[in-house]
Amino acid sequence: MLRFIVAVWLLLAPSLSFAQEGLIAFAAAQAPEAGLGTCFGLDASAIECAEYECMEMSGLGIEDCHANIYCFPSYWVADIFMQHAEGPHWHQFICGWYDRAQLEAAIEIACMPDYLIECTAVRIWNPDGEEQLGLVE
Repeated sequence: MLRFIVAVWLLLAPSLSFAQEGLIAFAAAQAPEAGLGTCFGLDASAIECAEYECMEMSGLGIEDCHANIYCFPSYWVADIFMQHAEGPHWHQFICGWYDRAQLEAAIEIACMPDYLIECTAVRIWNPDGEEQLGLVE
């Protein structure tokens, strides 16, 4: 029993300390070619929020609007638009980067594949969930 209590405490202790520091979560849900939802929140409720936004935008149901990323804490987050040379396009989200320079390096790496004819960060959020415009040059 004591091992169980210690194991639960070890799992919960990091999230409890993050909450005390004011860190937030990020989630994104996508219905391919139809809708997208993104939300920040204090916990996993960000997932439900993102799925709801996706359903509102697309008119589709939860079976089509699955959350495909969740980060806690979110730190720096980017929404990268990608288009394959054969036409399909999508949004890839990356999160959990400690500073903007690390995030931008990750964006550059994500955009390296030769099969992409377009790849650019279309939105960037800071650790407070505030959208930041443009990449640092």
